[in-house]
Amino acid sequence: MTDRLPHEKGFHVSWDQLHRDSRALAWRLQSHKPEGGGEWRAVVAITRGGMAPAMIVARELNVRIVDTISVKSYNHQAQSEPKVIKFPDMEVMGDGEGVLIIDDLVDTGRTLEVVRKHLPKAHVATVYAKPMGRPQVDSFITEVSQDTWIFFPWDMALQYVKPFHGTND
Repeated sequence: MTDRLPHEKGFHVSWDQLHRDSRALAWRLQSHKPEGGGEWRAVVAITRGGMAPAMIVARELNVRIVDTISVKSYNHQAQSEPKVIKFPDMEVMGDGEGVLIIDDLVDTGRTLEVVRKHLPKAHVATVYAKPMGRPQVDSFITEVSQDTWIFFPWDMALQYVKPFHGTND
């Protein structure tokens, strides 16, 4: 069905689930060491979606240098050409060696292609991955189908829902 709305094949992620999955990502990353050994020296969150997972990963791995790279590639639910609108401190990040790049999701991989051009030696990790974007990711936790729309907790609000049966009010 090609005219399906995004919410009709949706994967709803709660704050609790995002926290558990981000901690699982950190656990997986602790077994990966940067090229040349040592510990991860910095975390770069891809804003906005990568900020919450990056904070959790940085806390769990005891990484104190945290920065952001802002790549705009969506207008609401329509994907457009990715464009970097804010860079991390590139003097600190260098070519990305020892740096973790964290995002909530890789979809087509176009955003991560842009980021990798600027930090080619960084380790890219996402909480969720779709098949088209997987080649751009070094580590992830959960794969979802390409046609699934992920609803993150910052996209949703708790609200009253009228019961479907038993009331006429």
